[in-house]
Amino acid sequence: MVYDLAMLHEKYKKYKNINQKIFLEEKKGNIVRVKRGLYSTDIDKDGEVISNICFSPSYISFEKALSYYGIIPEYVSAFTCATFNKNHNKTYSNDKITLYYKSIPEKAFPLYVLTMRNEDGISYKIASKEKAICDMLYIKYPVRSIKDLKVMLYDDMRFDYEEIKKLDLQKLSILIPYYRSNTLNTFYKYIKGEITNAIDRRNN
Repeated sequence: MVYDLAMLHEKYKKYKNINQKIFLEEKKGNIVRVKRGLYSTDIDKDGEVISNICFSPSYISFEKALSYYGIIPEYVSAFTCATFNKNHNKTYSNDKITLYYKSIPEKAFPLYVLTMRNEDGISYKIASKEKAICDMLYIKYPVRSIKDLKVMLYDDMRFDYEEIKKLDLQKLSILIPYYRSNTLNTFYKYIKGEITNAIDRRNN
């Protein structure tokens, strides 16, 4: 369960010294302070929700979302999240959880973000797989050629080619102009060709 200070004060209202009670619960490990005013009783269960709340507005994206969708093979323990209008990246970290926040264009921010629920039924937001790829390529070093793009996708980031072929071209065509990125324009040209060729092969 995720708590702010007001919720903890309500939870421990029968105690004379509520702040002392919170301190003792932290010391026992019954609650974990993520940052000032934000606590969790189960980091493993609450991670997705915490990532949205800790720095807002935000949603899970980049490596964490790509791992979730099986587009990259690695398990990603840190929560990598998208935000906007920030001059620099933000990080929150302790021995229980690490959260990274990276900025994308404001107009792209609300598009194709999904609402999911954790084990307790609490909602959190995560990028669709198309959105997570756009976010990721936006922050990577720029490439203009399809040859260089393929090195980035399959050598540097180890994208799964079969998953790439399953992407929704219509979603990408709507998303990509909002990023104003040469890398993403190159990616769209490449993926459109790959998907079109795959469809042609199936039909022949």
